[in-house]
Amino acid sequence: MPEDQDKTTQIDSKYRLVVLAALRSKQLQKGALPRVQTRHHKSTRVALEEVQNGLVEYTKLPLKKVEVDGNE
Repeated sequence: MPEDQDKTTQIDSKYRLVVLAALRSKQLQKGALPRVQTRHHKSTRVALEEVQNGLVEYTKLPLKKVEVDGNE
């Protein structure tokens, strides 16, 4: 991903970017309307542009603490 495209988003992880784009791509494939004007036609590329432009909302859930039992 080119560095200049990453300036418009607040995504803290490239993995989060991929997951958000994949979920949005599924929505587009099911008939959702694109939120950007783009020359691209593939849903994955359109979704990636939407995420990079901050048009896809998401919520980070708090981490769950997992207790490990040492009696193994």
